[in-house]
Amino acid sequence: MSSEQEHGQERESIRCLVAKVGLDGHDRGAHVIARAFRDAGFEVIYSGLHKAPEEIVQATVQEDVDVLGISILSGAHNALVPKIMDGLEEYGAKDDTLVLVGGVIPEEDRPKLKEQGVAAIFGPGTSIEETIEFVRENATER
Repeated sequence: MSSEQEHGQERESIRCLVAKVGLDGHDRGAHVIARAFRDAGFEVIYSGLHKAPEEIVQATVQEDVDVLGISILSGAHNALVPKIMDGLEEYGAKDDTLVLVGGVIPEEDRPKLKEQGVAAIFGPGTSIEETIEFVRENATER
């Protein structure tokens, strides 16, 4: 029995939105992450392909997710991720949402994304276990 259960407070599962932003049509990795997150006990919502930054922000706020995982392989991360971060800020959801980016993000672009509020960037070859552990350790408890 966990300490939370002992105190009569069942921990709600971590709510995650796995999002594909922009014109990137490659969604195999997003599906793999969504399935792994579900298998880990997280509640998962998948955005579908070709979402505008504004649509991702709206879904994040409306679904009241703890984690936003942005999958982007198009190379447009420097244009699209800041729009999402600005939108989350506008709705007051930036501090309450653990934002992760997955995809091919050049090393030189990573510091700027982190300055904008991205908590972690997971590139090709990152283990699923590492990503799940990061979420468990860093998602805000509900």
